[in-house]
Amino acid sequence: VHSIFTFTAGDDFLKNDIRVKPDLDALGALGDVGWYCIRSILWVANYEMPKTVTALRGPILNDSGVILACGASLQWEDGKVATFQASFLTNLTMDVTALGTKGTLHLRDFVIPFQETSGSFTSASKSGFEELVTGWVPLPSEHIIPTDLPQEARMVMEFSSLVESIKESGSQPEKKWPSISRKTQLILDSVKASIDKGFETVEVIS
Repeated sequence: VHSIFTFTAGDDFLKNDIRVKPDLDALGALGDVGWYCIRSILWVANYEMPKTVTALRGPILNDSGVILACGASLQWEDGKVATFQASFLTNLTMDVTALGTKGTLHLRDFVIPFQETSGSFTSASKSGFEELVTGWVPLPSEHIIPTDLPQEARMVMEFSSLVESIKESGSQPEKKWPSISRKTQLILDSVKASIDKGFETVEVIS
């Protein structure tokens, strides 16, 4: 799995935004756009936690030591590997690519869609070459999923539904979302620890 979330922040952002202040949000790009990358990787991995993480060399820090750009590699016991890149200094990109033996899934706008009325992804299965290696067979297919409401509205609807089920029906709080958030934060903290330890491989404690 490869996940990328980057955008080019302006001068005012890089000087004044809370995400670049060590006393407000010291995790910087890792804690902001890196969170989405890690969450997307967990989604592809069916929320199975990696065994270890290794931060990639060459992170960019501001004068206060806050991360402006970084990357990491995640490793699972069964051999799965994922990488991500998070940056406040690179052109707007929101890509996830999941690669398997028999197929590929590619999302090009996984955080904020190109248009709020639809989402899209590309898939390919059992890809090969045409005779004489002049093209691909079969071609990847593009899928567009229309939506009548933007994702922000659906998020509020989901939250409201969960609250209503507790208040009106006596349901227990949904444990799925807190569990996923905790897993995301544990991996994020492990990446930060790897950076702080000179890019050593760090075991993810769950």
